Amino acid sequence: MKKIVKVLGILVLVLVLVIVGAITYVTNALPNIPVQTDLMVEITPERVARGEYLANSVCVCMDCHSTRDWNKFSGPLVPGTLGKGGERFDQSMEFPGEFYSRNITPFGLKDWSDGEVYRAITSGVSKDGHPFFPVMPYPNYRALDTEDIYSIIAYLRSLPPQQNNPPASKADFPVSVIMHTMPQPAAPVKRPDPSDALAYGQYVVNAAGCIVCHTKHEKGEPVGEPGGGGFEFAFPNKAIVRSPNITFHADGLAAWDKAAFISRFKQYADSAYVPHAVDMAAADFQTVMPWTMYGHMMEQDLGAVYDYLRTLPPAAGRVEKWSEPGS
Repeated sequence: MKKIVKVLGILVLVLVLVIVGAITYVTNALPNIPVQTDLMVEITPERVARGEYLANSVCVCMDCHSTRDWNKFSGPLVPGTLGKGGERFDQSMEFPGEFYSRNITPFGLKDWSDGEVYRAITSGVSKDGHPFFPVMPYPNYRALDTEDIYSIIAYLRSLPPQQNNPPASKADFPVSVIMHTMPQPAAPVKRPDPSDALAYGQYVVNAAGCIVCHTKHEKGEPVGEPGGGGFEFAFPNKAIVRSPNITFHADGLAAWDKAAFISRFKQYADSAYVPHAVDMAAADFQTVMPWTMYGHMMEQDLGAVYDYLRTLPPAAGRVEKWSEPGS
């Protein structure tokens, strides 16, 4: 009996050593994404303008890297906080850790090379080589046209410096280990010509992350039909908002024509629109959808999004959009 116990003890010890060794390897050797050390992005007015459009109205980088006013509908950006970072995503919002958006103004990126910024956007790897949690949708950005990434970099370099040093992010175990396996090298595609509405629409939908946020996930993995809605966004007060079905099923957008779809976004870009006050303590309805940012997307791009969404397999299921705290 003692011999059996001894053998089992040795096996357990070996197993522990194997697990520790595997964790040590993964966390020290990965991600292994090289930096383009010779990359120097020329800052031109055209690139800055394109980057501003992408960062504010399509990829909405500024959505997470600025301060949002959750006392107003859709959490519009607080003036004077553009790119300063510091937005927190933590366990109270059902994230596996405590994550803070980086300062992406020249103050935060002053020591970063263009190659390091490019790697961060497209592969989710920081200057020092550690991986980002994919609340930043770098898996989407890795497929963007290289010129579009250069434009975003040029725009970030043009921002007014914001003196802000957000806390370091910290993932819970085992996500802290799994994160090291997530980054992949950039795989850019050429931005399709807008005349090819479906291909161009797919490109814009990917850049904007529409399908990711409008597909049900469990433990970080998609489990629902693409575009079928049901992704849960938890607020710190335990209220939950769920993304709606954006497929062309009767439970989704089947009754919508293109003009109505575009108009839904553009109402938030109207100069007369003022976000109404939201009292989260009183469990007022709130949404994470940055309407006031996507509302400034060009009508051509919104129309292409509509055309592409029409090609998704219709998914049945009407989503319960809002659950009050404790419900």
